[in-house]
Amino acid sequence: MGQAVRAHRKQQGATQADFASLCGVGVRFMSDLEKGKPTIELGKVLKVLQCLGVELSLHPRGWQRQASGR
Repeated sequence: MGQAVRAHRKQQGATQADFASLCGVGVRFMSDLEKGKPTIELGKVLKVLQCLGVELSLHPRGWQRQASGR
């Protein structure tokens, strides 16, 4: 996700500071997001994605519950 945000930002010719200001988050947060920090705050990620006009979608990947043997 961070790579997609970075690519979108660069495509727009904007700096991390530009996007951070536009989206109401800190530059450090933008940096952490783009680097893929695993403990990043999901609410802020969603805020940034919405601000950038990027849509996030979830798709089932075929996981099925295994029989527990009970």
